[in-house]
Amino acid sequence: MSVARQGNVQLNDLDRPTIAIYIALVLIGWLMIFAVNYNPNDFWAFMSLGHNAGKQLFFILVCFALLFVILLTDWTFWRVFGFVIYLTSILLLIGPIFLGREINGARAWYQLGGFSFQPSEIAKFGACLAMASYLSATGVTLRNWRTRLIAGGIFLLPVLIILLEKDTGSALVFFSFLLVLYREGLPAQWYVLGLGSAALVILGLAFNPIYVIAAMILLVGAWLITQMRENRWWWLLWLLAVLLTIWWSDLANGLLNLLQIPSEIIQKWQFLRLAPAGMLGLSALAINYLPKNVLTRQRLQWMLVGLILAISLVQVANFACYTLLAPHQQQRIKVWLQPANNADTRGSAYNLLHSKMAIGSGGFSGKGFLDGNMTKLKYVPEQSTDFIFCTVGEEQGFIGVVGVVVLYVLLLYRITLLAERQRSNFSRIYAYGVAGILFAHFIVNIGMTMGLFPIIGIPLPMLSYGGSSLIGFTLMIGVLLKLDNHRNQA
Repeated sequence: MSVARQGNVQLNDLDRPTIAIYIALVLIGWLMIFAVNYNPNDFWAFMSLGHNAGKQLFFILVCFALLFVILLTDWTFWRVFGFVIYLTSILLLIGPIFLGREINGARAWYQLGGFSFQPSEIAKFGACLAMASYLSATGVTLRNWRTRLIAGGIFLLPVLIILLEKDTGSALVFFSFLLVLYREGLPAQWYVLGLGSAALVILGLAFNPIYVIAAMILLVGAWLITQMRENRWWWLLWLLAVLLTIWWSDLANGLLNLLQIPSEIIQKWQFLRLAPAGMLGLSALAINYLPKNVLTRQRLQWMLVGLILAISLVQVANFACYTLLAPHQQQRIKVWLQPANNADTRGSAYNLLHSKMAIGSGGFSGKGFLDGNMTKLKYVPEQSTDFIFCTVGEEQGFIGVVGVVVLYVLLLYRITLLAERQRSNFSRIYAYGVAGILFAHFIVNIGMTMGLFPIIGIPLPMLSYGGSSLIGFTLMIGVLLKLDNHRNQA
């Protein structure tokens, strides 16, 4: 078999399915961006850099050239300079805090003439390289805490900087590195704990925290009673504890009102009315009268500590969300978790409502390319970027939506295959880092356009308008292809 060579690139050995899917998504994205900004009176406007489609076409050409340059580099370059690239991306992240351009409440962009640049997209690539470099080093194992803390610090450092820029969506994407850590051996118990904590946070935001706290106390107590069902008088003690909780809640509420404490403070700290009595009753019920053959006191004490931490998490999450977040971020969460109470079609719910309408109006086969009336009339804000999937749904219908989703699933499948066939630990870890970031963008962006996730403003990879995002994903996929091209030389 003849092999075409460019420098040290063996072109016939490149993973062609991955390249084909990447190119297909990039071209589909450009067509959708063209459709969003289409003007029948100025068809050739896309050739101008003053037009979004023209800018995106420019970035596509730049990325194709960048992909070729990556394939020309020595594959060991990325492993040797992984931490250097990561630290450079961290320095780039700091700049916008002081010098950046503010867009939609976030100061996360550099302004360069008519172009803007978002360094967080490059930081994702740098974090992939740094994580792979560290975890593949000799003697590094996730079985010890030092490694876990350093690995966590690698992706949490950019998270903290991006949060200072008030770009919450980009910050959340970095938690996809938890998938990498799981693949490399981090115990599953941590993920069970994490998912449980996330569920408590969501419940604490969706409902009144005091109801969530009461439910947790009652459920734990009921479980304890089932463990001690041979003693019927336990039910009486538990009923007494519940009545004590209710009485304390009413008494505390009366005292707070008597002291003329503002209602907003009472609302934020109302768990104080419930927690003391609940903990007292549960502790007395469980510890002082616990049969020795049911649970050890040590196990029960840990269970109570866990319950107290869970109660604290619910209250802290509610306080942080509705006190520390910006008003527009609070509204996004409210629209997501409490749509019935926040269905302001002209305000906070406008984007989501019109996003759903645009996707649903496409029907089975869509209205046709350039024939989407909601797209033409600009009903959905940010439709070239965060809501580009709406254009696919309206103009290409169910068939187009399924086609795009299948392409992403195939791309994730190919990346996983590439990861598992690597002989080098560095290459495997890097590939899973890329897969995690791609998956986070894909699932959250599509989910938020349909109301399954809050609107947090992250692009759909390769489809959304934006040079920074396209360059970032091109770097990640290009380096993966290069590493895979030399998988047998590692």
